[in-house]
Amino acid sequence: MYEIKYADTTCFEYLEINDKHISGSMLLKKIDDKEVIIIKQGEKILGWLRFSFFWDNIPFMNLLMIDEHYRGKGLGRLITEFWEREMKAIGYSIVMTSSLSNETAQHFYRGQGYKDAGCLLLEAVGLEIIFKKEL
Repeated sequence: MYEIKYADTTCFEYLEINDKHISGSMLLKKIDDKEVIIIKQGEKILGWLRFSFFWDNIPFMNLLMIDEHYRGKGLGRLITEFWEREMKAIGYSIVMTSSLSNETAQHFYRGQGYKDAGCLLLEAVGLEIIFKKEL
């Protein structure tokens, strides 16, 4: 059975090692602000979701990462649905995320009911597709 919950400081070491997209100090702040959710089995963390707020008022999933050995087992869907329920419970009616156009994650998000909402062309990175979902 899987447990999905907000990360706490006991998760920091694992997250700091595995999340290469954020500084340790920012990660600690996001943990304190309840903006990191983990999925685990027993004591083993299998993945995490990190979010922030677009325009300071729309929950925006910055990163969804499932350990490579556990991908394809529905864990991404479970943690995403948990996050969406949490956001709806505190009053949000829309959530957002994004994916590079060359990443397969775009198909996952569309499969979860996310709709294309636009894009951003970053010269050094490529086309970033913006997705939204009404809750």
